Amino acid sequence: QIIEACRKALMAEGVEFDHEMPVGVMIETPAAALLADVFARETDFMSIGTNDLAQYALATDRTNELVADIFDACHPSVLRMIRMVVDAAETHGRSVSVCGELAGHAAATEMLVGLGIRELSITPRLLLEVKQRVRTTSNTEARQLVEQLLRCTSTLGVHALLTGSR
Repeated sequence: QIIEACRKALMAEGVEFDHEMPVGVMIETPAAALLADVFARETDFMSIGTNDLAQYALATDRTNELVADIFDACHPSVLRMIRMVVDAAETHGRSVSVCGELAGHAAATEMLVGLGIRELSITPRLLLEVKQRVRTTSNTEARQLVEQLLRCTSTLGVHALLTGSR
């Protein structure tokens, strides 16, 4: 409703704009992840902010040195929320991207591909490295890895699988 009101206001003012401009949503809280199916029906795309999603899911402040060690975007609950968002996006034919530190994390590339992520927002200095990792990742093996990861009950288990010390 707000977007439609803004479109009408721009038209009334005679401001030129793209009437077909895609509208998206950031998924950065557990509440947003739980409502991903609703957002997928209403938007053109979704982007998962893994830093904030992990911080709020784990009830920890990643910038507070007293609890920062609890913060880990590879926590099983975060992975399950990412999967939930991707499933909702796929059901409704929407694209979903990932931004945040996880998008550029070396050990996470195969996992993100296996989760169904096809767009990553990363810093330019990581572009070539991540591009190479994506190109050498097997979709089949990545999906198999994710099935194992989603059965993990601890961050330690996830990291053990990601680093190959299974």
